[in-house]
Amino acid sequence: MLVTIIAVIISLAIAIPAAAVIATKRYKAQEDAKIGNAEEKARSIIDEALTTAESKKREALLEAKEENIKARADLDKEIKDRRNEAARNERRLQQKEEALDRKSDGLERKEASLASREESLRKKQDEVAKLGEQRTQELERISGLTSEQAKEYLLKLVEDDVRHDSAKMIKEAEAEAKEEADKKAKELVVSAIQRCAADHVAEATISVVQLPNDEMKGRIIGREGRNIRTLETMTGVNLIIDDTPEAVVISGFDPIRREVARIALEKLIVDGRIHPARIEEMVEKAKKEVENVIKEEGEAATLEVGVHGLHPELVRLLGKMRFRTSYGQNALKHSIEVAQLAGLLAGELGLDVRMAKRAGLLHDIGKAVDHEMEGSHVQLGAELCRKYKESPIVINAVESHHGDVEPTSLIACLVQAADTISAARPGARRETLETYTTRLKQLEEITNSFKGVSNSYAIQAGREVRVMVVPEKISDTDMVLLAHDISKKIEDEMEYPGQIKVNVIRESRVTDYAK
Repeated sequence: MLVTIIAVIISLAIAIPAAAVIATKRYKAQEDAKIGNAEEKARSIIDEALTTAESKKREALLEAKEENIKARADLDKEIKDRRNEAARNERRLQQKEEALDRKSDGLERKEASLASREESLRKKQDEVAKLGEQRTQELERISGLTSEQAKEYLLKLVEDDVRHDSAKMIKEAEAEAKEEADKKAKELVVSAIQRCAADHVAEATISVVQLPNDEMKGRIIGREGRNIRTLETMTGVNLIIDDTPEAVVISGFDPIRREVARIALEKLIVDGRIHPARIEEMVEKAKKEVENVIKEEGEAATLEVGVHGLHPELVRLLGKMRFRTSYGQNALKHSIEVAQLAGLLAGELGLDVRMAKRAGLLHDIGKAVDHEMEGSHVQLGAELCRKYKESPIVINAVESHHGDVEPTSLIACLVQAADTISAARPGARRETLETYTTRLKQLEEITNSFKGVSNSYAIQAGREVRVMVVPEKISDTDMVLLAHDISKKIEDEMEYPGQIKVNVIRESRVTDYAK
């Protein structure tokens, strides 16, 4: 039993290592088989990857070759198109050159033809000139007149015909223009006059100061006349102290000085202390007061018209016009009226109302300084407007409102019309008797200076002149031209407010007796 156990143990001892060796070899064989399989699989994966890479490489090469071929085809096509375009351009240029060559050849042929025609024409002109000379000589021989005499005769005939035709045309044109324009013009003017209401002040060359009693006259005169001399010297006016009860008359052509003297004298009368030193003090105060009044009047005028942005000096000059008159019409009131009328007319015609009012207000601004500076109020006004940067439209309106220069805008024409309306209004202006008679005499002298006028008469206070003509010397058609020429000469040589009507009268009388 023991032997058996030992035998088993020995057999187990021998069998277990043998089994271990066998198991190890088997495991090793399995592992080797696994490794071989893995290596084989790895080689297959590598081979497959190489194959895939090679195929992708071939595909990329193919795509690159296709792109290259396509780009080359596009380039070849573009080169071909450009060559075709260049060929077409070359053909067009060649065709143009050929056309130019043909035109040049045609021009050369035409020039040669023209030269030959000119030569032929010159020869014909020479022949015509010779024939004309022969015809003239023959006509002179037949008519018994020289060419100069015949020319004068023909010119006279043509001149008569032209005068007759021009007179008819002028008459027809005037009638047509009047028919078309009178109605509209009257409507505009009447509407503007009706809508404009301005105050008018009659100015004179004297001012009257009322005194509390006649004893004040002696105090104003002073001892040996020193007070009155001081006042006259300081103000530049004349004081007239006569038998008029309780009144002193201040006389002077400068309204501003006269106003200063009036205010100073009134202050002295109220104060009661009248001596040279006090007179000087009151005159200075009166000057400052008048200067303030001038400034206020100018500002009030701009506000009344609605014109803003004027230079302060222009506003002050407008205020000075409050003390200026023209034929008795206050210059500032006249300017305000012209501004209102010009604005109304501009509104009716659809023009710039503000610009028209501005031009109308400043059209007589030169009258504020024309008694202090050399030149007409038109020139001085234009210079003032330029100096204070007024617009060219306003400057032209100032220059042209009496026709000294041509108006360049409709606003300038409206200012002319408004100025005439304001001046021609009945009662707006008055003239001295000497000026009135001189104007009537000059008017008749101008009309009598024309050939064919027998008599002329200025009527209606110089607003109309009636011209009697010799019927044998002036025909009906000549009357139109004569009236036009007389009107033009009156406009050029005379100054007058409003307008003058020229009425030419031609009368023929035939008398016979029945026996």
